[in-house]
Amino acid sequence: MDYFGIICGLLSGLGVFLVGCKLLSDNMEKLATKRIKSLFLKTSDKKLVGVGIGCATTALVQSSGLTTVMVIGLVNAGIMTLYQAATIIIGANIGTTITAHIASLQSFDFIGTAVAITGIGALINVFTSKEKVKTIGNIFCGLGLIFVGLVLMQDTMKVLADPNQGGTFVVDLLTNLKNPFLLFLIGIVFTALIQSSSAITSIIISMAAAGILIGGGGNAVLFIILGSNIGSCATSLLSSIGASTNAKRSSIIHILFNTFGAIIFFVILFIWKDFMDVTFAKLFKEPATQIAMFHTFFNVVCACLFLPFTKGLVKLSELIIPDKKEEHVKLINMDERMLQYPSVALGQITKEMSRMGFQAIELLELSINDFLAKTEENTPTIKQTIEKLELMNKEIISYLVDISSAQVTYEEERMISSFHHNLNDIMRIGEIADNITKYTNGVVKDSLEFSDAVKLEIGRMKELIIELHKLTDQTFNSRKTDLMTQINEIEDEVDNMRAKLVNDHLERLKAGRCQPQSSGVFINLVNNLERAADHLTYIAQSV
Repeated sequence: MDYFGIICGLLSGLGVFLVGCKLLSDNMEKLATKRIKSLFLKTSDKKLVGVGIGCATTALVQSSGLTTVMVIGLVNAGIMTLYQAATIIIGANIGTTITAHIASLQSFDFIGTAVAITGIGALINVFTSKEKVKTIGNIFCGLGLIFVGLVLMQDTMKVLADPNQGGTFVVDLLTNLKNPFLLFLIGIVFTALIQSSSAITSIIISMAAAGILIGGGGNAVLFIILGSNIGSCATSLLSSIGASTNAKRSSIIHILFNTFGAIIFFVILFIWKDFMDVTFAKLFKEPATQIAMFHTFFNVVCACLFLPFTKGLVKLSELIIPDKKEEHVKLINMDERMLQYPSVALGQITKEMSRMGFQAIELLELSINDFLAKTEENTPTIKQTIEKLELMNKEIISYLVDISSAQVTYEEERMISSFHHNLNDIMRIGEIADNITKYTNGVVKDSLEFSDAVKLEIGRMKELIIELHKLTDQTFNSRKTDLMTQINEIEDEVDNMRAKLVNDHLERLKAGRCQPQSSGVFINLVNNLERAADHLTYIAQSV
């Protein structure tokens, strides 16, 4: 027997299968990116809602690993609580079983038609220029390649199972592999190496479809399924390295849930020797379908068992990963795990830029208050905060560049471009606050005086700018333009006030009621305030 050719055939089938899974997963996520973002960011504290979100998302993107990595990223960013993460991880384990059911379809006769899906997807991709249609074509290609990979693996397995080609040695070896502990370990190790429980399960199902039954049938193959459930935790464990304490706890919850469930079922199968024969073997004719149905049954039962004890899993994870005495707090909560989900990552940046905007306006308000009070009390604070804004600006720009390197839609590209301009507007407001501290220094140094009426007008401009910022922030976060009429009206009022203040000041100069040395400071001040209103309006208009 040509074992080299068989190994190549198996690797080819596995490679095609994994490429298909990747293509299907990436494009399903890309097509449904807004729905996924909505699902994750609108999670509640209801257990069943979390399970449903985890199940639906994983079934959609065809990867519990991707779902778990995203959950860890959201926990790390502080968006999701540990409790919410636990319920979603439980749901993800159920959603991932859909891959096994897809694999089990090779037991039926429509595989030829299913393989043709690859060609349909390729044709869609070639003959269209629309990005969304291309994505749909890639989904068809991915699904088709999954079946192609499964067929390749199944055909290779059939060669192994053919006694006329000398395959009895391998078949006998696999058939006699009955030690449950060894089978359990094989499931853990191979899944951890490949980092895909779906791939291991699909290989086993392909073997069953080809007539190769590990352990000769019965419960033997199920021990590998149980082991693969634990091995699948390797992805989340690697993802949590370098993350926050709660993110690490999320990966621990994943390990605890999968390990406890696997151990419970291991004991049941070890004691109940004919479990498979009296349950799924009686209900379903095809061995491949039996394995797929057990995979789903196992995860659903585990979810039902552990869902009432979600808080207990969270508490246990907190005992295993205790709080650090001095945990480093990041300047901004940007997580690299979100880069593969551009829509979610952009949602995070929106929040951070909103926070930057509030800080910039607070600086502007402080600087105006100091000017009116003729004090430099807040100048050091203003300068320190501006330095922090500059660091945040650099980090966000770097993150935007990373997102641009991923597969983004045209709409997301436009959003990234506008964010670069918005960051510039926010930084300009910070610079205006810094400018005003310099005008205050001149006022204090030269003992300049301004009338109460002028101070009232400047205070009025400040209040208008604060109100303008509130409306702009709402517009920026909601991505809706309902408030644009109010925004434009306030911006026009600020412009008119600037013109009036400058004209009134020039009249006072002519009448000798104003110090000539105050002219430059005053005109620069009101011009800067008008510019601040302009930058806020630019941010709103970018939406």
